[in-house]
This record gives sequence, structure tokens and C-alpha cells, in this order.
Amino acid sequence: MNIFLQGLTMGLAYVAPIGMQNLFIINTALTQKRSRIYLTALIVIFFDVTLALACFFGVGAIMEQSPWLEMAVLLIGSIIVIYMGIGILRTQSSLDASTDVNVNILKVITTACVVTWFNPQALIDGSMMLGAFKATLSGDEGSRFILGVAFGSTLWFLGISTLIPIIRDRFNDRVLRVINVVCGSVIIVYGIKLAYHFLQMSVAMINNAG
Repeated sequence: MNIFLQGLTMGLAYVAPIGMQNLFIINTALTQKRSRIYLTALIVIFFDVTLALACFFGVGAIMEQSPWLEMAVLLIGSIIVIYMGIGILRTQSSLDASTDVNVNILKVITTACVVTWFNPQALIDGSMMLGAFKATLSGDEGSRFILGVAFGSTLWFLGISTLIPIIRDRFNDRVLRVINVVCGSVIIVYGIKLAYHFLQMSVAMINNAG
């Protein structure tokens, strides 16, 4: 259960910072009827979770071919995760009312797909971050961790889709700032944890070589 909760926390911290996906769902939740809000959320969840699965198991399979590659991914991944956390802390997000949410469902699907799967930064960050975590987990632990990540994504997008219409009058830039500070801090902690695991593996390899 502890591994699942780690994945859940990581999943929430990774998707919650305000980006294009979140702004689209937020504006949809502020302006559209509930059926459209939840349909949009489910579409975004599908692409977000499938990308996470591909990054986690795809990079994980590659790393299993070489312990040195596993170490490299772990080191680079820890640096990227810490850098991501710092970047989130420094981001000044604001509600963008200009985002057009009055589009047909096909447009929602294609936009969610492009923003998620054809975003080089998302592919790199997701692969290195989740790949680095894969290097620290056994097979069963890895399954529980990525299940937690997927549940975190689902919980977040359905959660804001439900909550925002209720608190629309109190949802403002300050709330977005709090979300970014909390998520950035959590991600930095996980990045430090990955770096510590890298040091442990390095010491173990040196001792074995000696």
C-alpha cells in the first residue's frame, strides 16, 4: 500500500501544476454543463494515463538491458525531477479565460492527444521521471506504483471537474499558486529521494567491484 500511495502522490503532484490540460478542463468546468465537463476530463485522463504507462514500462524495459543505463536514467531522472519541481515553484499561473472550450468532441480528443503525446517536453520529462522510479522498484512494486500514478491522474482531473463548478466564485490565481507550491515541493522531495537512491546504488556497485 505504501508504494501505491507513493505513486498516487507522484501522480497528483505531476498532473496538478497548472498547464494546458488543466486550464482547458478548468475553463470547461467554469462554462460548460456537467456531462461535457466529465467527458472532457475522461478524454484527458485517457491520454495522460496511457502516456504514463508507455513511459514507465517502455523506459523500464530498456533499462533492464544494462545496469549502467539504469544508473544513467536514475541520475538524469533525479536531476530532471528536481528541476521540474523548482520550475513549478517559480511558475506564476493565472486563469486564462481566452481558452476556447466551445469546440466539438473530436477537437477535444485531437487537442488532448497532441498536447500529451506529441509534446516533446512531456515525453522527455515523463520518460526520465517515471523511468527513474522504475529503476528503484521491483516488478510487483512497479505495478503498484504506476497504478497509483494512474489513479492520481484520474482523481485529479475528475476532482477538479467536480469541485470547480461548486467553488467557481472562489477559484482564482491565488488558489493556482498554492497548488503549484505544494506540487513543486512534493516533486522536489521525490527528486531528492531518487538522487539518494542513485548514491546508494553507486556505493553498492563500487563495493561489489572491490
